[in-house]
Amino acid sequence: MSDTKARSATDWSELEARWRREVHDPYVERFGQRQDEFRTAGGIPLKPVYTPADREGRDPAEQEGLPGSYPYTRGVYPSMYRGRLWTMRQYAGFGSARESNRRYHYLLSQGQTGLSVAFDLPTQIGYDSDHPMAQGEVGRVGVAIDSLADMETLMAGIPLDKVSTSMTINAPAAVLLAMYIAVAEKQGVAPTALRGTIQNDILKEYAARGTYIFPPAPSMRLVVDTFAYCREHLPNWNTISISGYHMREAGATAVQEVAFTLANAIAYVEAGLQAGMSVDEFAPQLSFFFNADMDFFEEVAKFRAARRLWARIMKERFGARHARSTLLRFHTQTSGAALTAQQPENNVVRVALQALAAVLGGTQSLHTNALDEALALPTEHSARIALRTQQILAYETGVANVADPLGGSYFIEALTDAVEAEVQEYLDRIEAMGGAVQAIERGFIQREIQESAYRFQRMVESKERIIVGVNAYTGESDPPEELLKLDPALVEEQKASLQRLRAERDNAAVERTLAALKKAAGGTDNLLPYILEAVRVYATLGEICDSLRQVFGEYSPAEAF
Repeated sequence: MSDTKARSATDWSELEARWRREVHDPYVERFGQRQDEFRTAGGIPLKPVYTPADREGRDPAEQEGLPGSYPYTRGVYPSMYRGRLWTMRQYAGFGSARESNRRYHYLLSQGQTGLSVAFDLPTQIGYDSDHPMAQGEVGRVGVAIDSLADMETLMAGIPLDKVSTSMTINAPAAVLLAMYIAVAEKQGVAPTALRGTIQNDILKEYAARGTYIFPPAPSMRLVVDTFAYCREHLPNWNTISISGYHMREAGATAVQEVAFTLANAIAYVEAGLQAGMSVDEFAPQLSFFFNADMDFFEEVAKFRAARRLWARIMKERFGARHARSTLLRFHTQTSGAALTAQQPENNVVRVALQALAAVLGGTQSLHTNALDEALALPTEHSARIALRTQQILAYETGVANVADPLGGSYFIEALTDAVEAEVQEYLDRIEAMGGAVQAIERGFIQREIQESAYRFQRMVESKERIIVGVNAYTGESDPPEELLKLDPALVEEQKASLQRLRAERDNAAVERTLAALKKAAGGTDNLLPYILEAVRVYATLGEICDSLRQVFGEYSPAEAF
């Protein structure tokens, strides 16, 4: 092992082989190792050490480049966090618009730099709070928004020209966006000044999450109508957040998360092109949403591989000319599924490590989960700890002072290549099926996710995968001193408010705008202007979605197996 002057990759291969034979293997034979083989959480095999030999045949300039330069492996902006830190965007919303507005003001007062709205399930599937299907779900996992009046309350006192807002809404995304635009109008804020994101990613709802309303074709029409409307009226608005997060939470591996997200993204780009837009007219406002899970290095590699793959897809497949069209800009949320109800204080450590992976992976905005989220919605106290986790990373650790600080690591670069290769293999399989929509309709993506979730659960049960406090190191656990409990009166207040709205608004105007919307839905016009008109006269979310249901129908999923 004295030949440390070797320089070429071939020399390093020989050196590594000799090291294995003469040093590593005898040592392992004598002392053993923790397990026979090592793999990432997603199953990618890991060597005991990585050397320059693992970069043999690679051109670092082509594969990695520099931050802000194609293929953006090392980051989408030249200065990354030296210029501006990531947006600290805590996902929040519960009960009524009034309660959620109070939490937003609290988080902003604590240093949060962007809003992220969580809607309750009835809102997500287009039902008003007094609909029978909404029974027991109003305000439970997010805020209930029935009409423009609720959105006005939700955003009260928040200057929409100064705060960017992300809204996690999919099937009725166009309706909630219209409400946001209408609130901005009442504040005197022009649509061109609005910054934010609607999730608007309906394909992943069919694959993993389930809050769809309409069949895929009209759902895709609503997505593309949003692209076209925002191109003209809201140029700074991210029209979609193509999301791997929920597929990951459902059990997908890191590779599957990226592969299925990019496959969906390809389908959206193709839909935009088929609608007659050029790729550079809408691609700059496409954004992404990923999960940050527990396998630290695999997560960092995942983000880097996703950026490189997307840049090449946009340039080589779709012929994008504007650099911004090729940028994979993404929001990250730490993993909710990784949080445990047992020993919940351990979740602070988990979230910190997941957030660090997101930052080292180059995220543009970040939500950190609260320690009590396996038990309830976050309290003000736990939400503040989650936000402080981001602030400690940003201001105390120095990790934001150099772009892509892990770039060039033999291991990180090899793992980034491995993730990329496995993602590409999935993309090729999905392409052979006809694309993401066909793969979803055939149940392929759903099966892959379910099988991965099953494998993970088997590993936990067999203790092949250790979860501290769950299947090892169990024992006494102090539950959080307080948990957030919704006031049942909030639900009744929401229903009463809705009844007053229907009694006091101009119902003739509501009927007129809903009739116009139904007629347009039967044709080919962009539906956003019609939805906006209905919103302005206080037609409710349920009424607008019912009008579209009468034309589009509702989606019933096929069995995955």
